[in-house]
Amino acid sequence: MSDATTHLLLPYILAAQAQKHVTHNEALRLLDGLVQLSVLDRDLTLPPGSPANGDRYIVGSGATGDWAGWDLNVA
Repeated sequence: MSDATTHLLLPYILAAQAQKHVTHNEALRLLDGLVQLSVLDRDLTLPPGSPANGDRYIVGSGATGDWAGWDLNVA
């Protein structure tokens, strides 16, 4: 068996794993970001100056700064 689910790559809690809460919390964080995904903008090539916690953007083609190399990904 793999260490993660097939589609969302959510981490499984393994039988002998220490600190199981870390794996569970990581899975919740991934679900929170992916399920019912909505974005504020899909054309920005620079990160916004003061994004609020939870704001999501699709990085535009030709992105620069902290977004360089992340074109068309969710940030």
